Amino acid sequence: MKNRILALDVMRGYTIAAMILVSTPATWEHVYLPVTHAAWNNTTPTDLIFPFFIFIVGIAIAISLGNKKDKGTSTKALYPKIILRFLKIMAVGILLNLFPNFDFLNYGWSGIGYTGVLARISIVYVVCAFLFLHTHWKQQLYTGIVILVGYWLCMYFIPIPNLGTGILEPGKNVAHWIDSYVLNLTKGQWVPEGFFSTFPAIVTGILGMLTGTLLTSKKTLPEKIMWLFFLGFTALLIGIVWSWHFPLNKNIWSSSFVLYAGGFAMLTLAASVFLIDYLGYKKGTKMGVVFGSNAITMYVLFHVLHPVFLDWNLINGQSTNIWFFETVTSLGVTPKLASLLYAIAYTLLCYIPAYWLYKKRIFIKL
Repeated sequence: MKNRILALDVMRGYTIAAMILVSTPATWEHVYLPVTHAAWNNTTPTDLIFPFFIFIVGIAIAISLGNKKDKGTSTKALYPKIILRFLKIMAVGILLNLFPNFDFLNYGWSGIGYTGVLARISIVYVVCAFLFLHTHWKQQLYTGIVILVGYWLCMYFIPIPNLGTGILEPGKNVAHWIDSYVLNLTKGQWVPEGFFSTFPAIVTGILGMLTGTLLTSKKTLPEKIMWLFFLGFTALLIGIVWSWHFPLNKNIWSSSFVLYAGGFAMLTLAASVFLIDYLGYKKGTKMGVVFGSNAITMYVLFHVLHPVFLDWNLINGQSTNIWFFETVTSLGVTPKLASLLYAIAYTLLCYIPAYWLYKKRIFIKL
């Protein structure tokens, strides 16, 4: 893009910062509802973080590959780079699943295979990238609609042995039933970011690609902002109405959840573009830019550092999180607030290496 949209970089960075924040409370026994996932149906703000990031991945695909196509790069010449990036992100995801024990023999395919946050990102990336190279935006839109409707029909009308149809309960739904065969799960085992629910997650990436196509169009910035608000509100409204029949559910990435989260992502981006790029209000954007400049690197780093503070007895024979929690609560701070303060402190700690990389102009891209 000739005129880079700063709000997109800021949104990417704060999404990663939020992902770190909600993953690192001092103790999971004392957590505010908004910074934890919904147990099953419905959503919390935390449930929106992962789809926000996949949405941004979709935007990046449209901008990056669109630029390369505009410069005359052949489609086939882009294949190796796409596949290599897919393999690198998947490999890092597998290593994070195994970290810190790296017990390949006992972990099982369901753990080290295509499950987990980075694994889902890699699959969404490679599918959406090839889709972008070989289709125009209308075909992408139709593909997304077919997947969402097809997923809804599968979840409600494929019969589960001994259970029947239309059941969406934990461990008793079509997505889990299919995952149990594909991932060879043991009875009662469940893995997040499984196989079947990756299909609707691809649509989250498609929504990002459609947004990226809008952002790189010849429309004026005010027109882009108005379209983002309109499309975001429309997607959100359809998601809410659909949820009356197919509940909002991040665990199975329900079709209504795709539109609900995608609509929120569009509205958030629209508001950010309006404030930052149109009105020029840039106060408070630096942290987002810094985190966003090495987004996946910071996600990996927080995973690598987290066991150090959770498992190592670094202060007075206690792990850092327990020492912090007990010290702060002894001063009269409520347990939930103390737990949140630790998460904020840990996120700020992760900002230090992110800022160092940014100042050194080191941008690690998988």
